[in-house]
Amino acid sequence: MSHEGIRMVSAEQARNEQEGQRDLSHEAIEPVKVRVHKTDGKGMEIDWKDGHHSAWTFAWLRNACPCATCNEERRADGRQPGAPKAAPKNLLPMYEPPVRPQTVTPVGRYAISFHWTDGHESGIYSWDYLRRTCQCDACRSAGLKIPPQD
Repeated sequence: MSHEGIRMVSAEQARNEQEGQRDLSHEAIEPVKVRVHKTDGKGMEIDWKDGHHSAWTFAWLRNACPCATCNEERRADGRQPGAPKAAPKNLLPMYEPPVRPQTVTPVGRYAISFHWTDGHESGIYSWDYLRRTCQCDACRSAGLKIPPQD
C-alpha cells in the first residue's frame, strides 16, 4: 500500500486550513465575461456573476500555475502562488522575455488553461482558484485561501 500523497497534520493545523477555505457562492465563481489580453500582453480580466471584477498579469498567472509540478516547486521554495522565483546568482543574468500565453483554451465550463511561451502548459486554472487568488484589495483583505493542492 502506498502512502504517497498523504499529508499528516495536527487537528489544529487542519482547523486553521479549513477556516480560510470557506465555500464561495456559485455566483462568485461563475464568470460573466473573460478577457485575455494576449495582443498587448497586459493579462487577464474576469467579470464575475456576483458583480466583482478581477485582474491578473500574465507574469503573476504563470507564477501561480496550479499544476502539481509548480505547486511542489513553490512549496519547496516557500513561495506563495504568484510570487516569482528567486533570481539566480549568476554574474551575468540572461535576459528572459516576459512570459505570455501562446494559446488560451477553455476547459469545460469550470476552468481555463494556457500554453505559455516558456513551453509550460499543464496548469488548469479553475474559476474557483482564480477567484480565490484575486489580486484586488477587497479579496486580499478577505483572506481567501487556496485549498491545498496535494
